[in-house]
Amino acid sequence: MTSSDLVIVVDDDDAVRDSLQVLLETAGYQVRGHASGAALLADVPAAGCILLDIRMPEMDGITVLDRLREQGARLPVIVITGHGDVPLAVRAMKAGAIDFIEKPFDQDQILASLREACANHAREAAGREDAGGRAGARLASLTPREREVLEGLMAGLPNKTIAFDLGISPRTVEIHRARVMEKSGARSLSELVRLGLAAGIEPKAR
Repeated sequence: MTSSDLVIVVDDDDAVRDSLQVLLETAGYQVRGHASGAALLADVPAAGCILLDIRMPEMDGITVLDRLREQGARLPVIVITGHGDVPLAVRAMKAGAIDFIEKPFDQDQILASLREACANHAREAAGREDAGGRAGARLASLTPREREVLEGLMAGLPNKTIAFDLGISPRTVEIHRARVMEKSGARSLSELVRLGLAAGIEPKAR
């Protein structure tokens, strides 16, 4: 995705939508804003990248993703979630989103996530059939315990909860978490979740 491409911002909060539009236009993107999922679905462009708030009245982000898929839209979608909404973000990624960003976020994070997610989308579109195999290879060296920690992280569980469930200390969970990040090569929780889902790993059920 180049800086001249289109980004569609979908958020019912006018202030959030306006601030994102200023940020993205300053960075060189073309920006189109919508206050609802229905407005987006009535005006889906042929190309571009979508920043989609996951919690909106009337039609939430998960429903919007489902409708986009039904319409045959293949645009990369990054969902915007509240802090601690990792389980919801995982649901969104299963529904077709390629990344998620947690509020509150800073400007550099938005721009970096946008560049990375849309670049990943372009690469995966060229070789989607092998994406699961590549993800599996990156996670193949995890120990059984590290895999259990990964499943807890994908479920959005805090370190203390994972520690309680596994009967280990929070400090041990931190060590395993660091090893999971190192072995997978993931630079963020969203990238780790994306890898886990591509490899067929399910979040820990509670």
